[in-house]
Amino acid sequence: MGYISPHIISASRATDIPAYYTGWLINRLNEGFVIRKNPFNQKPYKISFENTRVIVFWTKNPEPLMQHLNWFDDNFPNYYFQFSLNDYSRKIEPAMPPLEKRIETFIKLSERIGKKKVIWRFDPLLLTDGIKTGDLFRKIENIAGKLRGYTEKFVFSFADIKNYRRVQNNLKKAGINAFEFTEKQMLETAKGIYEIFAGSNIKTATCAEKIDLSQFNISHNKCIDDDLMIKLFPHDKKLMNFLGVKKNEKGIFVERKRNLKDKGQRKDCRCIESKDIGTYNTCKSACAYCYAVSNKKIKIK
Repeated sequence: MGYISPHIISASRATDIPAYYTGWLINRLNEGFVIRKNPFNQKPYKISFENTRVIVFWTKNPEPLMQHLNWFDDNFPNYYFQFSLNDYSRKIEPAMPPLEKRIETFIKLSERIGKKKVIWRFDPLLLTDGIKTGDLFRKIENIAGKLRGYTEKFVFSFADIKNYRRVQNNLKKAGINAFEFTEKQMLETAKGIYEIFAGSNIKTATCAEKIDLSQFNISHNKCIDDDLMIKLFPHDKKLMNFLGVKKNEKGIFVERKRNLKDKGQRKDCRCIESKDIGTYNTCKSACAYCYAVSNKKIKIK
């Protein structure tokens, strides 16, 4: 069996661990390892937490995990959240709590751990027969007005349908006719997002998108983000060493020599290397646009 001991844990792109598997996660962290199967060849390998310095949480509902934040502060204090807070119907996101409840959870989490550690994602942006770009603007603007002061970054992506058979099948089964964004629609959307956040302290970025939207002050995001880690956890010497951070005698950052881009991610993904501990076909949210669940069949192990 293979063995790895990563410095950064992703929890998780493959399933919503904070929403559904917090107890399992704490149990595995206490045990010191998890066994995961390679999603491509199904060969098992051991992921040890002995070198873990950062946990990046991905979730649409972190409320079940929040009651355990003291435990994480005591045992794995370096963490931050990628919080996907969308505004779609139950046909698209059937298991989500009401929008106002999720906004309330976002605010509580931000107040508890700090706004730098809670990144708002509206992911993915989805065009359907009933959702046009103007509808997306209204949804984003509504949420943005309530989250000002509680986050410093807004991240979005354009729904990628044609490249994922699972997404096509899930949308079809849900009876949703969705469309790929044209480049013109991407630019129109970027302009609208720029106007929504103009004058605010919230930076905007895309996730794993090739298109250059810098004319709208929209950057390419790194969701597993070494720059953010340096800002949040500068006193963790082991983490700084892993990131290749060099400081002068006054402790001021002067250079970084390591290229840590995650080669296992899509070409346009800017994330640095991490190890995901989630399992496909285990997320109970069953969102219609999801690439990680096939035909809404959930396999609990």
